[in-house]
Amino acid sequence: MTRVAFQGEKGAYSEEAIHQFFGSEVQTQPCRRLEDLFAAVESGIADYAALPVENSTAGSINRAYDLLLDHDTRIWGEAILRVRHALLAPPGTPLSNIRRVRSHPQALAQCEHYLSNHDWVPDSAYDTAGSARDLSTAPEPGVAVIASRLAGQLYGLEELAYGIEDSFYNYTRFFILSNQEPARTEQNKTSVVFTVRNVPGALHACLGEFAERGIDLTKIESRPRRDRPWQYVFYLDFEGHWQDPRCAEALMGLLLRAAFVKVLGSYPAAVMPDQ
Repeated sequence: MTRVAFQGEKGAYSEEAIHQFFGSEVQTQPCRRLEDLFAAVESGIADYAALPVENSTAGSINRAYDLLLDHDTRIWGEAILRVRHALLAPPGTPLSNIRRVRSHPQALAQCEHYLSNHDWVPDSAYDTAGSARDLSTAPEPGVAVIASRLAGQLYGLEELAYGIEDSFYNYTRFFILSNQEPARTEQNKTSVVFTVRNVPGALHACLGEFAERGIDLTKIESRPRRDRPWQYVFYLDFEGHWQDPRCAEALMGLLLRAAFVKVLGSYPAAVMPDQ
């Protein structure tokens, strides 16, 4: 059975993304830290890992990108999960009895209008799925949690409402990590990280290698270099596979112009999930 590691407790949104990508017949392995995902794949404990890299409302997860630079684990695939929050409570709890709602601060913030409309007090906790597990183990009168639908099913909580997030366009993007290279498909995406030389127009020249070949850049972001203050690394996603002739030429041009280049992987591009 395919083994896939994720960060968080059982029932986390990362586990939902795994089921969406691989199907239900998969063995999921929770890890405490993002670093542990790389260790699980590198050691062979897991075949794959689901690494969250950015959210459409909260932005990039900087630690994830730093770890991609530090490790040689490859990006094998891409998954996009529409995050839908569920209001969960112990079975038999009427909605009228709810007074406090517990969850991770980000989940509470994403459901702020819903909570305000019901005049419920938000109660911060360390984790969404962990909040569901703890409430199942030790029910509290008047307390509900915000977590995934999967968490409610795993921990035997009743779903009082679903889709309570304020923004309809709440998506999280995941990289599927592996030690292997994925098969080349018709719609691919490539991720690289590079640094530029300290000369005028260096970044413009690097990006020009893609522009002059008509290659679409889907993401570019800078991060501080941890070993050199006030210098930066650039993370770049573009459409295509590194073996495509135009992409191979652009990467060769980038190698000649940049100070450092690392290809993180070429992988099948994800399709946006149904609304």
